[in-house]
Amino acid sequence: MEHPILFLNLLFQKMGLPVVASADEATTLTEKLLLPHVTYTWVIMIVLLILAKMAAKRIEMVPKGGQNVFETVLVGIEDFMIGVTGEEGRFVFPLIATLGFYILFSNYMGMIPGFFAPTSSINTTLACALIVVTFTHVIGIKFHGIKYVKHFMGPIWWLTPLIFPIELIGHAARVLSLSIRLFGNVFGEELVLAILFLLAGLYLAPLPVMFLGLFTGFVQAFIFCLLSMMYFAGAIEHAH
Repeated sequence: MEHPILFLNLLFQKMGLPVVASADEATTLTEKLLLPHVTYTWVIMIVLLILAKMAAKRIEMVPKGGQNVFETVLVGIEDFMIGVTGEEGRFVFPLIATLGFYILFSNYMGMIPGFFAPTSSINTTLACALIVVTFTHVIGIKFHGIKYVKHFMGPIWWLTPLIFPIELIGHAARVLSLSIRLFGNVFGEELVLAILFLLAGLYLAPLPVMFLGLFTGFVQAFIFCLLSMMYFAGAIEHAH
């Protein structure tokens, strides 16, 4: 769902660059690179890099100010993640934190007129889901070696023809669950906001939905990360 006016699209048009409204219309590499979910992803990446630079600019033994805020948030995320995955899962913290911040900022960016939420595009949410599910199997092989494949075979060898397709469907469903849930919620919120802006103006009517969006944007980022942690924890467990 695109906003009526996207600032970056206007800027690119002023520069004489080709801009299209959707991925279906993009035929050249330049048009694909200038799609809203790509360009606004770069905006979020730049914002996150600037925040990280600001947080790490003056590291002190006794944190204060911005450093205190960032440390509190990051330590809270890490402690919660370890509570789900166990101490062995500490190494996946950078991935979980990166996905969490990216999805949260992406969800909130769509609430700003003239900006676009990359997570309102199925391409973005599908990419995030594929990263999580692929890394889940990387973790499984890392901890259990080739024996991790037995997880797909079932407890008894003669059940393999039945269990193997079911396991494949289950892991494919993880991709759909992660991507479609996030995309559907953010896209629906964008759609409602756009309709309210068109019908009721820029002020009072959209405000309740925007306040609700602050909550749902956080919840969707939290659910995505929580499910990712659970998938990682399942791959780490010796029961596999």
